[in-house]
Amino acid sequence: MFPKLTEINDYENALAAFAPTRLWELFDGNREYMNLAHECLDRHRHQGTAVSVKFEDGHLEHYEFGELADLTSQFAHWLERRGVPPGARIAVILEPGRAFYTCLFGAIKRGAIAVPMFTLFGPDGLALRIHDCTPTIVLTTDNAMALRVQFPALEIITIDEAFWADLARESKTYVPTTTANDLAVFQYTSGTTRELPEAVKHTQRSVVTVMIAALYGIGLRPGDRYFCPSSPAWGHGLWHGTISPLALGIHTATYAGRFDPVRIYEALETLRIDNLAAAATVYRMLRNADIHAKYDVNLRKCTFTGEPLDTETFDWIKCAFGVVPGSMYGTTEVGVVLVDFPGMRGHHVKRGALGKPAPGNEIAVLTPEGEIAAVDAIGEIAVKRAGDWFRVKDFGRRDAEGYFYHAGRADDVIISAGWTMSAVEIENTLLSHPAIAEAAVIGIPDPVRGQIAKAFVVARQGQTIDIAALQAHLKMRLSKHEYPRAVAIVAELPKTPAGKINRKILRDRENLPATSSKEPVTPP
Repeated sequence: MFPKLTEINDYENALAAFAPTRLWELFDGNREYMNLAHECLDRHRHQGTAVSVKFEDGHLEHYEFGELADLTSQFAHWLERRGVPPGARIAVILEPGRAFYTCLFGAIKRGAIAVPMFTLFGPDGLALRIHDCTPTIVLTTDNAMALRVQFPALEIITIDEAFWADLARESKTYVPTTTANDLAVFQYTSGTTRELPEAVKHTQRSVVTVMIAALYGIGLRPGDRYFCPSSPAWGHGLWHGTISPLALGIHTATYAGRFDPVRIYEALETLRIDNLAAAATVYRMLRNADIHAKYDVNLRKCTFTGEPLDTETFDWIKCAFGVVPGSMYGTTEVGVVLVDFPGMRGHHVKRGALGKPAPGNEIAVLTPEGEIAAVDAIGEIAVKRAGDWFRVKDFGRRDAEGYFYHAGRADDVIISAGWTMSAVEIENTLLSHPAIAEAAVIGIPDPVRGQIAKAFVVARQGQTIDIAALQAHLKMRLSKHEYPRAVAIVAELPKTPAGKINRKILRDRENLPATSSKEPVTPP
């Protein structure tokens, strides 16, 4: 008889003990009836602090499981009293805080569909999503007047003292009646304002499958002091920073406001965080701040996602925090499929690798003909689903030990004079240069080679970049066909709202042909 999945901290035992059916053992619900709010809050009401939020002004707020269970029940009653039926969409345009968790989980408890939206969306980006999901109610704090002008037909609710007073009149007891297959969350990818990002529709039971990432991608275990600074408007912050830990009864912490490395370090120290999960961009920004020596940070587990981590930042994390960072990789369509089993004995993390297949997943690298590629040959990463290979639109390779490596999206693979090059690998080499803070590489047309690599680089503060010297540096480290024959020094790189470098904008600026490929998204 195997121990509980949350008690296993050994790689071989984790693989042997895993079965998809065992994930249901972690919940009160079953395949017929389940409610995500109950699983994340109500059943843990006596376990103390559920969420801590570090705000950009420096202050901390803490919310108890019981407090949020009561507030979400009151909000569910509030929706019912207003005639909001199950299945109605509720747009939540709020930063992390008491209001966000009340409205998100309260809508889910009612059986409505919560639609978290990024608070910094401009009018165009917001309009695309509002018109797509057609919410019954929009909840916000600071921009209600502008929203009423932009969407005069919608009911816009301001979260203010009057709202909380109205909520306080409702009962603190609410019994959900949702089925496991009822829709609970619409999650939009970051996208652009020129192309409608697709809403990924999650059911109440989605929390079951996300446990694969929680247990083996983040390494969540009871007793962890966990911090995920990603915005819950996006997949990483919502599913891996909020829903996963709360469903396991684990105290989670997050960040609200404009990124400030000082505030992140303060949170890590004050909350005594020992398990940190963040986007790769966050670690690079912490590294560039160069202030880690001022803070007492004691991590046991550390993971990144969203994009590969360059080798310089990987090594910096090991040195600064004394822990090896683990990768977590997947897509919105297939979920998390490659992990690094953080905190588990018997698994070695390889620098630059995406990890090994998560339990229950069969992964391969395929040739254009659909055959399994040779070891270390670049092909398209695919996962087995319902007996067939599903291509995830990312290129990569697999080494002899079964570790997978990222070679970029379809648009990020550059073919020059017949050679296949990875934009990601070139970027990693650029980031090894001491004068470069950020880098992005795309392929641009060339009359002789078909394509050449063009690099866009941002200088570190106080540094200057000599392009000829940089190219000489790269020629010594890359193959002759790989080094960027074109280099542009820029003040900043375009990023998606989730903080990942947006190569699509760089291609648009170069007037390159449009493609259907999308930037990588953080999966649930």
